[in-house]
Amino acid sequence: MRILATLIAVTAASPALAASGPFVSLSNTNFVVTLAFLLFIAVLFYFKVPSMIGGLLDKRAEGIKSEIDEARALREEAQTLLADYERKQKEVQAQADRIVATAKKDAAAAAEQAKEDLKSSIARRLAAAEEQIASAEAAAVKEVRDQAVAVAVAAARDVITAQMTAKSGNDLIADAIAEVETKLH
Repeated sequence: MRILATLIAVTAASPALAASGPFVSLSNTNFVVTLAFLLFIAVLFYFKVPSMIGGLLDKRAEGIKSEIDEARALREEAQTLLADYERKQKEVQAQADRIVATAKKDAAAAAEQAKEDLKSSIARRLAAAEEQIASAEAAAVKEVRDQAVAVAVAAARDVITAQMTAKSGNDLIADAIAEVETKLH
């Protein structure tokens, strides 16, 4: 089939039709070129150059096919790795969201506990301050009463001393003794 195609190509583009004089002559350059070309093609077929070229092209095609298969396998592996990393990234993001939510909840609980502790501390300090105020008020009232009693006793002593005579003092002592005797018996 190849030989037939080559012969048709050679005869179809026949430069011999354009030459002058007999075509089959060694003095005709067109004939010599045609013979050299046919001889060259024959040598190529004799040494099986087309099959070697075809074999090399087949090897090259197989190499390219294996590279494409390897690239396809690498692509699938890369897509698998990408899917794994995306899944892990989503898991990590979900875990981070849970940690943030837990931290916010813990912070809110800690703030609420701190408010409660502050309220109880303020209430204790307020109660202690009220107790101190009440104690100071009671001490001030006692001191005022003691002072009033001391002043009253001193005033009464002055009044009694000024009004009392020896006879009335003896009468009062005797009345007091008598009253004690009646109450004791």
